Amino acid sequence: MKKSQINPIEIITHKISFYPKERMSVFSNLPNSIKTDVFLRLTPRLKSEIINKLSNQEIIKILETMDPDKATAVVRLLPKKRRTQVINLLDEDLKNSVEILTKFDSKTAAGIMSLDYIQVAESDKISLVAKRCQKHEKQTGRLPTVILMKKNKFIGYLPINKLAFAKPNDMAGKYNTKIPAIKHNMSRRDVISFFKNHPHNKVVVMDADNDVIGIIYSDDILRIMKERESSSLYSFAGVYQEESVSDPISVKVKFRYKWLIINLATAFFASFIVGLFDGTIAKYVLLAVYMPIVAGMGGNSATQTLAVMVRGITLKQVSLRNFWTCLKNELGSGFINGVINALIVAAIVMIFNHDYKIALVLSFAMIVNLLVAAFFGTITPLIMERLGKDPAASATIFITTATDVLGFLTFLGTATLLLS
Repeated sequence: MKKSQINPIEIITHKISFYPKERMSVFSNLPNSIKTDVFLRLTPRLKSEIINKLSNQEIIKILETMDPDKATAVVRLLPKKRRTQVINLLDEDLKNSVEILTKFDSKTAAGIMSLDYIQVAESDKISLVAKRCQKHEKQTGRLPTVILMKKNKFIGYLPINKLAFAKPNDMAGKYNTKIPAIKHNMSRRDVISFFKNHPHNKVVVMDADNDVIGIIYSDDILRIMKERESSSLYSFAGVYQEESVSDPISVKVKFRYKWLIINLATAFFASFIVGLFDGTIAKYVLLAVYMPIVAGMGGNSATQTLAVMVRGITLKQVSLRNFWTCLKNELGSGFINGVINALIVAAIVMIFNHDYKIALVLSFAMIVNLLVAAFFGTITPLIMERLGKDPAASATIFITTATDVLGFLTFLGTATLLLS
């Protein structure tokens, strides 16, 4: 049986990530052949820490092994004054590319576009186009997207594979292929939605004057979607996206303590509600046994609704303008699921405790709390999104508070009325 081979780059990355005292010495002593690969594997926080401790010349050596878009992302990690110094030291081609990319907002289409394209006239011969493609590949190591122009206006593109079958004297326009175009200021969310609704392997990015300024490839969109998935998962857990497994204790505490304090405050509020019924609980101890069921089922149901709503908001399928149908469906689903679970818990209470009043109270509270979960799970993320907040991160705490407080209030309030 063959032993699995350990990738030396993974070992180095692990050492840099988890041993801060050795971090800079290990990275600085790496061979140039693997330094960029190791750097790109690091978390954003570690990239920023390392790049800001390197000399300008060391940064230049790393940047000049990268694509312009990756180099731009690294340059953005530097303070503005030093960023300008570093850009001015780059070789002319990379400098021009990075200067163009840094002018745009990183959260827009222009911020994720690539400059791997060339523009040719539709009347240019295939032989000329092939030479320009070879020149671009020699300079960058990558084949360009060939954009076709007619009277200085974008009309489409020439697929690279067509060059292999075209005759040298054919005009490029003969092989024109349509390709969608988007505006440079389109948000990342809208770009993702565009790719999902209009599947293509690439799109052209246009400026305000309808001139071509870049290309976005589907691979870049897939990478961003994976980042967004991670971000949503972090948000649901109340953890900052920037936090990673390699962060020291101080960083983890900094990223988490505010969230935990807010949760502590809401927990005290829920406890206060429970405290209002301490006489009822003392008289009917069995209520305390079933209280976690009410809170737990409400929280789980709300999380399901929230997950669906966040996805719908991300894909622009729902907003405050058209939420009513969505709310009706969620309330209907919450009611039916509440009835199903109410019948189950009622049967369990009757089998083990033989108390039909407790069974009735728990069943009623179950139905009400799943309706509460459906309502707040639908409305809260839409309100947070309208206020410009991350619906995944900011809505969770309000929804949990609503299901806990209203769930306990319904359960214990009904018990007080029915059992007294």
